[in-house]
Amino acid sequence: MSQQRPGAGTASSCSGAAMGGEGMREAAEEGESVGARLDAGLRAARFASPPSADEFAADVEPRNVPAVFRGVAKEWAASTRWDPHQGGLDYLLEKVGRDVAVEAMMSNTGHVFYGDLRSHERVSVSFSMFIQSCKSYLSSTNAASNSSTDQGIPEEPTCSRNLENSERVYLAQVCIMNAENNERCSLEVLKEDVQEPIFLRGKSFSSINFWMNGAHLRSSTHYDPHHNLLCVVAGCKKVTLWPPSASPFLYPMPVYGEASNHSSVSIEEPDYSSYTRARYMKEYSERVVLNHGDVLFIPEGWYHQVDSDDLTVAINFWWKSRIMTQMLEHMDAYYLRRILSRLVDKEMNIMVQKSPFCCLKDGTNIQPMDKALTGFQLFNLQKDSPLQTLEPSTVQALYELISLVHDSAEVVSQNITGPTSSDTSSNQGDKTKDAAADDSSLLNKDPVAKIILPVEPLELRSMVLAMAHTFPRTLEALILNMLGPVGAEILTRKFDEIDQQTTKEEQTEFYKTFYSVFEDQYAAMDVLLNGKELFSFQVFQNVLDKYLRVHVDRPS
Repeated sequence: MSQQRPGAGTASSCSGAAMGGEGMREAAEEGESVGARLDAGLRAARFASPPSADEFAADVEPRNVPAVFRGVAKEWAASTRWDPHQGGLDYLLEKVGRDVAVEAMMSNTGHVFYGDLRSHERVSVSFSMFIQSCKSYLSSTNAASNSSTDQGIPEEPTCSRNLENSERVYLAQVCIMNAENNERCSLEVLKEDVQEPIFLRGKSFSSINFWMNGAHLRSSTHYDPHHNLLCVVAGCKKVTLWPPSASPFLYPMPVYGEASNHSSVSIEEPDYSSYTRARYMKEYSERVVLNHGDVLFIPEGWYHQVDSDDLTVAINFWWKSRIMTQMLEHMDAYYLRRILSRLVDKEMNIMVQKSPFCCLKDGTNIQPMDKALTGFQLFNLQKDSPLQTLEPSTVQALYELISLVHDSAEVVSQNITGPTSSDTSSNQGDKTKDAAADDSSLLNKDPVAKIILPVEPLELRSMVLAMAHTFPRTLEALILNMLGPVGAEILTRKFDEIDQQTTKEEQTEFYKTFYSVFEDQYAAMDVLLNGKELFSFQVFQNVLDKYLRVHVDRPS
């Protein structure tokens, strides 16, 4: 399955093989970058020297944040023996043997290896054939390099390859050790050249794997269900990292699919019209450059996309995190509900705090109160009118709310028949589906919510009391007919904030006045509660879509 076979190698223009150690280190530092919105606490830690096993277990692994360990693998026998530029191809062939078959990935999309099985296939090839194709590629690049040096003109490498489409073939996740599979691993003999990093001593590895490519290539963006230690033995890898919380921007494949741990967004040509949130994915990412001997800890659940330079060789260790090893199966249903509940709460808080505009308290762009209310011809402004005490921005909000009700009444009067109850139900269902599918905030679809969100709690209290005294029927129509799901959530949150800033006596008087405008106060309560429940469901839909790529309809 794809989620058990996360692609790792890929490539970019790290010309590490042609540089000395110091030059490679400088290139690494210059090539690394951090997204503007990535929290400082989620940035990869850097270690010039490896920690002890106790330090790693106590200070690094529990944080579940990436960490870079420079030069850790340089002392391995593999670091000197496997280098393709230093006779490593002949060594690997002699060590493994010519007749050993290995499983390779062959891409249908050029140098990019996507997680979807429709874009690649796994084929059995002899290890000797793969090594020979790497030799041919190395010869062609060396010849091109010499030619460009002699003539001063860069040339594209050309050669006849023994393995058809060898630039598309990738030895990805070829087993050196696998604790979950009793069958002999095809490259088990290479374990002799690999050392267990000192800070991983005592770990129970799920597997140790070999990764190698000829021409440069790229992996799709994905996460692994295990902790991962990626070790570059030869060449260069550029790894782009995203925390699990960034998954809404990466559009993970549907949770029920065969590539559920991969992003749906194309690396080469992202379709921002279909994946609107993906425009911001780089802002939540960090890029780390790994040169010869460098090691990267990629925690479970962290998305990563890897670019591998030409002829890059790597080893990775996978082991289960404490989270997974300590999860009790009989608690799964509870964990799931708690996690979904936390994500819904977080999404709700984000949504109701997003204001598409800001009412200016200095009166800028605010219509004069007399002009705003004259159009309705609802009353003659009196000195003792409660409206006189309102801030200009609050008067503007009041005017906009009254305008909503007034405009709605005009539409109804022009269309006496109006929508049937079934039409209304159908439209509401469509709105609910649209809310989950559309990436724009639900706030932008609820005019009442947009108006009351910027109003301070005590100002809203004054505005509601003024409406109750001056426009009771307008307030009633606003709540019963105009209040949408987001508006109901924001209004009740504002009421909670009002309660925190007023006395019990003031609270009692406020709610007595508010509910007095309704012929049936329970009908008003039902509107508020039903609206809040619908809003919660819409947010729940968004959470399922963003994190699991699942859509559910609201129960009738």
